[in-house]
Amino acid sequence: MTEFLVVGEALVDVVSTAAGRTTHPGGSPMNVAVGLARLGAPVALATRLGADEHGRLLARHLAESGVRLAPGSVDPLIRTSSATATIRADGSAEYDFDIAWNLDDLPTSGYDVVHTGSIGAILAPGGAAVAAGFERARADVLRSFDPNIRPSVLGARDTVLPLVERLARMSGVVKLSDEDADWLHPELDPLGVAAHYARLGASVVVVTRGAEGSLLRLGPETLLVPAQPVEVADTIGAGDSYMAGLLFSLATTIGTAAVLGGTVQLAEAAEACRFAAACAAVTVSRPGADLPRLGEVAVPSSSFPSEGETP
Repeated sequence: MTEFLVVGEALVDVVSTAAGRTTHPGGSPMNVAVGLARLGAPVALATRLGADEHGRLLARHLAESGVRLAPGSVDPLIRTSSATATIRADGSAEYDFDIAWNLDDLPTSGYDVVHTGSIGAILAPGGAAVAAGFERARADVLRSFDPNIRPSVLGARDTVLPLVERLARMSGVVKLSDEDADWLHPELDPLGVAAHYARLGASVVVVTRGAEGSLLRLGPETLLVPAQPVEVADTIGAGDSYMAGLLFSLATTIGTAAVLGGTVQLAEAAEACRFAAACAAVTVSRPGADLPRLGEVAVPSSSFPSEGETP
């Protein structure tokens, strides 16, 4: 069975709405790990938790979802990170982060897929250890990256973009949201962004566009995969749920060797995107980053053109 390692921040989301404040486990990489585990994948999370109340909350959440904590993930000398999410009237979220990120090492042996993203992939000093671990990974390990940019934490575009592109060059799968694409590459449209990351070396590139669907780039081919219609409670965890579903489908139905070897067919990758979209649809239909279990995911029947470009 495919073994997954997810690397990055785990934090507490304090969600503020017109009705009041609630506390939920959060953090993009942690959500991806939880999403994979709930779909049935064996997964470990390399992160940094304190031994405080919030750290214990996150550890319980991970254990209940079936995620193992990688060695060294708990440090009694640190404070567990947090993020305050303010929900707008349209259901979208604005974040304010309190996070410190340090990672001494990133052992990748024993894993078939290593995924990273968001703050933990970039923020110093831990981001350097993530990049070094990606570089040391065996050639048969599928590396995956989701920038999930948080400008308020990561800093200026000119500083962040080279770090993003360094990780992307080492990754077989790259997923960006349209917001990531606009911030990183304001000079490019979504098609141009997808083509750029394909040129950097990723076999599978996806640019998610919310209700407008997702743009899949596979080699020279592009395809717009529709979103699954749903009544939105909020969008917290939507991209993470998509990422987990995409990796799960690619690894379990297509295989990491095909992704690494560049032999995935467009129709196969499109099905993986459809599964990912179905995962995200469940997540946005309920409050907070409550990612689905496999039995909750329903992929509607659909048909795709075998090839072609999106408009």
